[in-house]
Order: sequence, then C-alpha cells, then structure tokens
Amino acid sequence: MNTNVLAAGAVAIGLALATQAQAQAQDAGSLKDALGATKPIFDLRLRAENVDQDGIANDAHATTLRARLGFETGKWGKTSLLVEGEGIVPIQDDYRPDPMIASMTTYPVVADPEGYEINRFQLTNTSLPGTTLTLGRQRIALDDQRFVGPVGWRQNEQTFDAFRVVNKSVKNLVIDATYFNKVNRLFGEDSPQGDFEGDSALLSASYQTKLGKFTAFNYLLDFENIAAVPAAVRDSTNTRGLRFGGEKNAGKVKLAYSVSYAQQSEFADNPLSFDLDYRFAELTASHKQFSLGYGVEIMEGDGVKGFTTPLATLHKFNGWADKFLTTPANGLEDQYLTAGVSLKSKGVFETLSLSATYHDYRAERLSVDYGDELNISLAAKIKKVNVMLKFADFDEGALVSARNTQKIWGQVEFVW
Repeated sequence: MNTNVLAAGAVAIGLALATQAQAQAQDAGSLKDALGATKPIFDLRLRAENVDQDGIANDAHATTLRARLGFETGKWGKTSLLVEGEGIVPIQDDYRPDPMIASMTTYPVVADPEGYEINRFQLTNTSLPGTTLTLGRQRIALDDQRFVGPVGWRQNEQTFDAFRVVNKSVKNLVIDATYFNKVNRLFGEDSPQGDFEGDSALLSASYQTKLGKFTAFNYLLDFENIAAVPAAVRDSTNTRGLRFGGEKNAGKVKLAYSVSYAQQSEFADNPLSFDLDYRFAELTASHKQFSLGYGVEIMEGDGVKGFTTPLATLHKFNGWADKFLTTPANGLEDQYLTAGVSLKSKGVFETLSLSATYHDYRAERLSVDYGDELNISLAAKIKKVNVMLKFADFDEGALVSARNTQKIWGQVEFVW
C-alpha cells in the first residue's frame, strides 16, 4: 500500500482510538467485546488448469493452491479492522505465469503466478448515519463487475488501495464514491504489470424500483506510465454510462433482464484520442430448475484502440478461453446463448448445477469473423466445500492473436 493510503490509515486509526477513549467511561467493555467478536478468515482453493493452444509448442499444466488467512474484528467505536494474507503455491508449474516476463515461453499463459502478500488490510467505519466508510486495501465489485471487479476467478485477486464511501440514507438510493491510487493486480508485486498507480475515482448512484435497479456511473482512471507496459497509460479513460437490471415473473416463467450503455474517451496523460461506445443487453428466462438466455455485448473500436475495461473481472465476459481480455482495435461484438439446470438436495450434494454457453465473436468496426467458443461448467456444493469442473473450446477466426484453444479446469474450494 503506498504512503498516502498508509498515512490516511494512521490518521483514521488515531481518530478511532480517540473516539473510543472518549466513550470508554460509558462502555468500558466495548474493546473487549470487539475483540471477542473477531471472526477468522480461512479460504483454501486447489485448482488444476490445462491449456492446449495452437502455435505454442507445449501444453500448460498448472496446479496451484491458494490460501487466504486472516481475521475481521467486531466493531469498536463503530470501526472494525480486517486483515487478510494470501499465498499462491504452484504444485505443478508447467505453464507461463506472466506474459510480460520471458520465462516458460514455450507454454501457454496461466495467470496464476506464485506470490505471497497482504491481500486486504482495511478499516470500516459506520459512524455517519446510513454511511459506510472503508479505508485501506480492499476488494471492490461494482454491479455485474463489467467495469470494476476483484477478478475473483484467478488465484490472486485484484484489490485497491482506496477510500470508499457508500451512502444508503435515502430509501432505495445508493451513492457510491471511491478514490484509489493503486491497483494491486493479479500478476503480483514482482511483475512489471503487477501494479497500476495514479489518482482515480469511481462514482455511481443506483435507485431500486419495482421493475429493477437503475445505475448511473462515471469512472475516471488515471494510470501512470509504465515503460514496460505501454497499455497502462493508454487505459487512462473517462467512462460514463447507465445500467438497468431486474427481474419479473411472467406466469410460471421468471424473466431476468439487463441493459447497459456507456461512452468512453481518453483521460489524464493518455496519448491517444478516441470516443468509443459500449452497448449490452441480456434476457434470461427460467422455469423451475431450467434457464435459457440470450445476450449481446458490443464494444466499439476505431482501428487503433478498442473500448477498454482494465479493472473488470474479465474472465466473466467474452468466453472463458480469455481471448478478448484486451478489446481488439476494431472492437468486438459478442452474441451468446446460455442454458442451465440447477438442482437442490441431489444425493450428497446440497446444490448441483450444469451450464453451457455458446459465443459468436465478430469485429464491431469491420465485417470480420473472430471465431466462436463453447463453455461448459459443472458445479456442486457439499456443506462448506465447492467443487467445479469447467471446459472452454475456442475456434479461431480472422483475428491473428486468437488461436484455437482448449482449456480444462478442476477446482475444489473450502471457505470457513
């Protein structure tokens, strides 16, 4: 965490202690109660990932164990402390963990490098009516995580050194404002692209209605130049938009719907000049344990740069083969169909679900086929253990950088 955030954290701790000292005469046992209410954080995830990619000599075989250990105290002076450490240990390391480091270059990338760090270190205060203040290294997930998320699929999640204010004092209205000056990315501290630094802000307001939730947002990203990663400063952007999502019963069928629109332009020290749009619509119908859906996501490109979402949980969008983590210069149109079945109390399993998605990718700016992809997932839960099998099969089109790729995952996670 950089010095500005550490300094602000020290001030916040001092204020919290002063507030507690003033109130101690009235509530002498509150500190003891807060410590007594401390909850442990214990999260283990074991994953095997195999990648077969055309044009690369060897298949990747990555088996990694991630452990998150920590604690969260109860409230003292309406302030709680959360501390969480994280370690990623490779068990089988026949893979390239970072595309920016010239190591294991004859293997496909599996972005789970070995690493040990403080994942979260935050103070949370609720002194102001209807308001939550969070200061320090924290996890942030906004809406569907298309623009801001923790990248939870990867073993090392993305966190922010930030000050966040969430206000819910008006019924059905949520105002969310965050300032951050460091993004701790999934590649870790040892990578040239491990951190993005700069003064950035995330602003949004959401209002819940009977039809669904309306959200207006403005994300101002100011990333400093990184010599080895020219894309960093080129992702300094001003993105503003609207989102609506909800669900409604139509007889025996439940309809879930969401639409979003955004505009993006250069910001701060970005050397490029662009004005790009984002459009998204999705409709899913479910009946009992079955669901069927259709969606389309369009990100414009001007031939030099495509609409970018560098802080998103990218694995969640545009296919699990991760071929479009960076939007192509000519943009991307992703049309997809989804189908799923979800069962409860099936044998030893509390829940059991199967899903499949088919993606068709095209350039937004030109009439060019980028390929198609099939994703299949089987997930089950047994008490505190989650088990998952996933498969992705991408067939290449005209995009040179996107080769035929198959990926298979097996994962077991225990959270307590």
